[in-house]
Amino acid sequence: MRSEPALPTLPPALFRGLGAFFATELRVQLHERMAIVTSITVQVVLLIFVRILAPGLWSVALFGAVIFSFFTLGQRVLNEAAYIRVDHRLNQLYLASPLTPESYFLGLSLGVLVAYLLPIGVLVAVAVVTVPAPAILWVALPFLALAVFAFSASIGYIVSTQFRDMRAIWSYASLLYNFFGVLPPVFYPVGDVPSAVRVPVLLLPPSGASALLQSFLGTAHLTGGEVALTTLALAVESVGALVLAMIWARRTVQEA
Repeated sequence: MRSEPALPTLPPALFRGLGAFFATELRVQLHERMAIVTSITVQVVLLIFVRILAPGLWSVALFGAVIFSFFTLGQRVLNEAAYIRVDHRLNQLYLASPLTPESYFLGLSLGVLVAYLLPIGVLVAVAVVTVPAPAILWVALPFLALAVFAFSASIGYIVSTQFRDMRAIWSYASLLYNFFGVLPPVFYPVGDVPSAVRVPVLLLPPSGASALLQSFLGTAHLTGGEVALTTLALAVESVGALVLAMIWARRTVQEA
């Protein structure tokens, strides 16, 4: 008998299941109210000391706290992805489903981001009230913050796949994100950095974004070349990390 020709099949949608993963993670995160409330504790304590001891650095520290908050969301993505994989092993169920691994990574990250926008919004509201910033800063702020988040969440997801012990993840994640979020000039002026390490500092996403905000505030002077270098580096690093994380998500499915 003559067999019917097979109909061509369409490739699976790249982001199939994104809405489901996002809604699930958002609901999980919103149940952790204490974690959301305390997510800016470090920033608030630091800002109190700055306000009392060095009020001249208030604007720098305040916008640095906003960037730091977006950066540390990557740690929450890391912890959540590792918790799902190590403790609950739900990722095995996810990977066996017709939903795509790219949507799992992006849905997880976006759920964390939206859940923590409220406390970050408090910092932004304080900045609006207390800092007379130019319009260009308010235009650039969301783009810089989202670029930092994209880089941080992507690295967090990739790192989460390298551990099998939650205790090790907690210690290393805290060390990683606090080191790169506090030691570089995020809460203090980039002008205080020695010239020998100025370029590497501008290439780091959290300190690079903070340096651009400081230049808009007039608290730091960046040359045209430094502004171009910092902007290009932030764009390449954030987009590159995001693409790498999606490739990594697909790769871990193939190895499972």
